[in-house]
Amino acid sequence: MGIAITELLKSDEISFEELRDKKIAIDAFNMLYQFLSTIRQRDGSLLSDSKGNITSHLVGLFARTTNLMEKGLKLFFVFDGQIPELKQEERERRKAIKQDAQRKYEIAAEKEDLKNMKKFASRTSILTPEMVEEAKGLISALGLPIVQAPSEGEAQASYMVRKDDAYCVVSQDIDSLLFGSPILIRNLSISGKRKKSDSLAYITTKPEKIVLAENLNTLGIDNDQLIALAMLVGTDYNKGGIKGIGPKNALKLVKQHGKDFDTLFKQCKWNDFFNFEWNEVYYLIKNMNVTDDYVLEWNEIDENKVLDILVDKHDFSRERVEKNLSKLLKSKKSKEQKGLKDFF
Repeated sequence: MGIAITELLKSDEISFEELRDKKIAIDAFNMLYQFLSTIRQRDGSLLSDSKGNITSHLVGLFARTTNLMEKGLKLFFVFDGQIPELKQEERERRKAIKQDAQRKYEIAAEKEDLKNMKKFASRTSILTPEMVEEAKGLISALGLPIVQAPSEGEAQASYMVRKDDAYCVVSQDIDSLLFGSPILIRNLSISGKRKKSDSLAYITTKPEKIVLAENLNTLGIDNDQLIALAMLVGTDYNKGGIKGIGPKNALKLVKQHGKDFDTLFKQCKWNDFFNFEWNEVYYLIKNMNVTDDYVLEWNEIDENKVLDILVDKHDFSRERVEKNLSKLLKSKKSKEQKGLKDFF
């Protein structure tokens, strides 16, 4: 969602060592879009193989996943399912933005303006069904579980954390807090940097942990009120929120009205901004469709399958792929041997 209430939230740095051996639910679409946005050539174009197939998502996925596995994190990936009807309008808005960015990219390309080519190219990212299937194939080849959400991936991941099937959700967005995930981890990147929004620059980052209960206590609200607060500022289901209401003012209003959301949204003139009722958004978020139909099993890495996907099909360097796999397998073997010593 990219809800603009991050400034209200308290976070703490967390080390990779603290995450070792913990089950980590990755918001797959969020991560893959990061790679499509940032892993590009100097002119802004995506990386591709000799047949013209895009490979940026696979480059990022392989590098980051193997690095995190090497550090002992038990990753699994949760993929989005059917998009809620209320989100369709936001999808159309994003599509229009991407089309506009594509036009601006083409104008910059005509002028050989590399700075603007890269700037606008990063806004044209599209994750196709083919890319999703390729990503799933690589994840499975690395021996990691895949969970298919019936609807929003972050809602499914949050449900699994609440059930204690995972320690946390990993995503740059904070949607999982609205869906009730006790813990959210942001900036889980080995590189220690991320791209600034609407900029070519990068900023230094460290993994950060946001604990839902601590933040609700600090803000003086409960999870239902957090949903209402986000709706005032704007979610993917009511883009832009109520004009003129920022995060701090939204918090003040929510605390003033307690749980009387009907009065809250009436006084904020919800129906002047949206052609649907506030409770449609509220109950969609609160009761997002999730499933218990999943199995979390970590398997051995299928080296041949990884090589087939990356080297044979997409022209990756065999030497570099084998080097990454060798480091990962060596790390795994060392960890197993250490565990046996501890046991005896």
